[in-house]
Amino acid sequence: MSPLFLQAALLTLTRNRGAATYAQTLQNIPETQVTTLENGLRVASEESNHPTCTVGVWIEAGSRYEDPKTNGAAFFVEHMALKGTKKRPGSAFEKEVESLGAHLNGYTSREQTAFYIKALSKDMPKAVELLSDLVQNCALEDSQIEKERVVILQELKEMDSNLADVTFDYLHATAYQGTSLAHTVEGTTDNIKRMTRGDLASYVDTHFKAPRMVLAAAGGISHKELVDAAKQHFTGPPFTSKGDSVPSLKRCRFTGSEIRARDDGLPLAHIALAVEGPGWADPDNVVLNVANAIIGRYDRTFGGGKNQSSKLATLAVEHNLCHSFEPFNTCYSDTGLFGFHFVSDPLSVDDMMFCAQGEWMRLCTSTTESEVTRAKNYLRNAMVAQLDGTTRVCENIGSHLLHYGRRIPLEEWDARISAVDAKMVRDVCSKYIYDKCPAIAAVGPIEQLLDYNRLRSAMYWVRL
Repeated sequence: MSPLFLQAALLTLTRNRGAATYAQTLQNIPETQVTTLENGLRVASEESNHPTCTVGVWIEAGSRYEDPKTNGAAFFVEHMALKGTKKRPGSAFEKEVESLGAHLNGYTSREQTAFYIKALSKDMPKAVELLSDLVQNCALEDSQIEKERVVILQELKEMDSNLADVTFDYLHATAYQGTSLAHTVEGTTDNIKRMTRGDLASYVDTHFKAPRMVLAAAGGISHKELVDAAKQHFTGPPFTSKGDSVPSLKRCRFTGSEIRARDDGLPLAHIALAVEGPGWADPDNVVLNVANAIIGRYDRTFGGGKNQSSKLATLAVEHNLCHSFEPFNTCYSDTGLFGFHFVSDPLSVDDMMFCAQGEWMRLCTSTTESEVTRAKNYLRNAMVAQLDGTTRVCENIGSHLLHYGRRIPLEEWDARISAVDAKMVRDVCSKYIYDKCPAIAAVGPIEQLLDYNRLRSAMYWVRL
């Protein structure tokens, strides 16, 4: 046997061994194991043969749990939690994480706060200890608070230059005006300037409680070892017992209205339009995600030009309507924002809005089976991509337990996607979009954006 033939045979064997069908991929996903401790802490894990693991704490806390005076506390606490604990003051905490060769990160959103560590699988117990110290014993030293205050104020200035983020904050402010969902995650400049140690400590004492937490892990770890580590480190006095009361969310009512921040000195206009969507657990979300996949997304840096499958993208290319557009389906516990955001030149705003709203109406009335098939394949691809790396898997576990009360298997998601047909898309889109009052946020040179009533009239078609 020649060396070249042998090499080719080995390559073929390797390829065949490494290839797995879509169905096999879904069936071979390890089961998510969940254990609830006596104090209410949920411990969840997914074991695999990875040499690394990601361990994190997902907490039911965020800007939606704040009032106008404390808005920004969750974001401030996230900054402070990474700056040392009572047991590991100052840089000692960071050095201990670095000594493991680990990566520590965190984020805050409107309804959840998360801290997670990616490390070698053998260091999982140490990662659990560090996370427990972080959420139970945050130092909140006055000197560190003042340093982070300066950092956060600088971040707020930088965020003002990100017009996409500004537009979405305005969209929340007008859609949920007068409610806690109208708050920005980062808080206001005035609030950050006057936030005291007492405010931060009060926020931690109120919200960082075991019944509101999920300790999640993914990678080469043992669920039993994870539970044992949780029992050892997450049972301290700061945690309430399972029966203690937990602050409940107030209903945030959606309002069809608009915010316009016109600035003709800016080169491009940012426009976001949304209707009220369903909350996390509503099955309509799967259908709406299929609808968004039909709309597609576009950016001038993409390839494809006029040959893209998205009809709206084709129109954008042919008529130079925008620089980019993207649909979104942002969910919360009991409500959501279903809409689209686009960036365009000042003289293209009206045409782009006309085409985008027309695409919405087409979803309600004329969706075809071929479009739905393509969109479902797109969603399946995005779903399997969530399996890349332990961090994404861990985040899915933590978020799912907070949002749904359980980890929904990918096989179940696939079954839900498969059940969607064109009639379902038309019916569900009509339920949420057709003849509904939208919320609109617009920033930049938006003189050409039509009056709200004109935009509202484009939310239905007059049929003869």
